[in-house]
Amino acid sequence: MSQASIRRDDVLRAIVTDYVETGEPVGSKALVDRHDLRVSPATVRNDMSVLEEKGYLYQPHTSAGRVPTEKGYRAFVDRISELRPITSSQRRAIEAFVLGSADFDEVVERTVRVLAQLTQQLAIVQYPHFERSGLRHIELIPVAEYKLLVIVITNSARVQQTTIDTRYEVDSASARSLAMLLNSALEGMEETQIAQLEPVLIAGARPEQLELISQIMPIIREALTGEQTERIVMVGAGNLVRSSPEFSRSIGSILDVLEEQVTLLRLFSEIDQQDSPVTVTIGSESGERSLSETSIVTGAYGDKESGVAHVGIVGPQRMDYPHAMSIVRAVSRYLSRMMTR
Repeated sequence: MSQASIRRDDVLRAIVTDYVETGEPVGSKALVDRHDLRVSPATVRNDMSVLEEKGYLYQPHTSAGRVPTEKGYRAFVDRISELRPITSSQRRAIEAFVLGSADFDEVVERTVRVLAQLTQQLAIVQYPHFERSGLRHIELIPVAEYKLLVIVITNSARVQQTTIDTRYEVDSASARSLAMLLNSALEGMEETQIAQLEPVLIAGARPEQLELISQIMPIIREALTGEQTERIVMVGAGNLVRSSPEFSRSIGSILDVLEEQVTLLRLFSEIDQQDSPVTVTIGSESGERSLSETSIVTGAYGDKESGVAHVGIVGPQRMDYPHAMSIVRAVSRYLSRMMTR
């Protein structure tokens, strides 16, 4: 790469950085004053003209500085060679939210909120989707004289808790014994396998266990079949308007597309084919006209055994990409850790 090409990369990077920070078109003198480019404003103006001719910049007004185009943002993102680490305060916030609960539904709700808070964008968390969802563990806990708490943990670390009424009092020893029986027989099984095994399990149970088993089995099957649908949680729509006021006119159509989920699910499936911890989709790359002014930063979490899903943010093209990418990567890693612990 020639010295001129290297310098123009530096100029483009500086323009994107300044424009993200200020929201104002960037001029050559400001670049020389703010960045160590080691060339004159005249040289920078010439480089800006070349970048504009190549489609990386545009000039909103004849007397104004330049603004990055979609192509300019793409070049900027593609040249991010290493993501900066998150701060200690950001790490503590993510750990407290993501690792602070054993209930996966609560983890998702907390994760999407901390992601929106740390990035000040609209945050998205997708639940893992399983073709075959398996049972990890069952716990039975007496909570009152005639009440038993049934805790079902799936292989995605999702926890479903249901309290059932019993006709007779179940003590802790009996509850542990029945839980051991169910775990021994059903651990790792899918809903269809459990349904087939249920008559055999009932036939081999002690008389005092039969009624409880008949109450518990539907709860187990429901917990597993409940994971077969696509679920996406979103928080932070107001952040879109605050980060980019022009979205106030288009926020309705943006949210409509996101809530339909079709575009997001398609992007997620395309991301699964890429070998990258974080993927950035800019403007028209989404293939959806209503999202042409946005950028989507996405990461994957989980694994083939526990299920793969995605987290991400949606914001304006004028966003702090290194910051957003670092946060999304960190959150996805913490979620993966939580699912496999």
